[in-house]
Amino acid sequence: MPVGFAPRSVAWMITQKMKYALKALLVLGDAAAGPAPEPLTIEAVAKRSATPKRFLEQILLELRNAGMVSSIRGRSGGYVLTRKPEEVPIAALLRLIDGPIAPLQCLSQGAYQRCEDCTDEAACRIRKVFAEVYWSYLILIESLTLADLLASDDVARRVTAD
Repeated sequence: MPVGFAPRSVAWMITQKMKYALKALLVLGDAAAGPAPEPLTIEAVAKRSATPKRFLEQILLELRNAGMVSSIRGRSGGYVLTRKPEEVPIAALLRLIDGPIAPLQCLSQGAYQRCEDCTDEAACRIRKVFAEVYWSYLILIESLTLADLLASDDVARRVTAD
């Protein structure tokens, strides 16, 4: 690795925290299916999602603050989805948990910054190429909702069967 360059994670790779958030939302989505949504304790969510409880507490707090889940106090309380699964956008969740999703800061919707070494953003070939890739990614990721993930069991089984 050249001097002065720090190792960096691969672009667009979700974090473990994001995976835990998705797993928790999938469990809550499953519990919400049916005539009466079932509130789940943090212990139940942790067990069903195979997520460590200590991480899940922080994640559920962030999801609650964002209005995606709510907590119900009391003996039969727990966590429930606040929105319908088709109203929980995966892109918003990614930004909430992992931060900006753009491969370059000059392409970010919510965290735009001009690149330090850029003299002409409009003529930057790196920006142009990554803008095209990012646009394709955005079209897909912005269309996904929790409902899509909840309906993906059959696809996941087929993909992981190999």
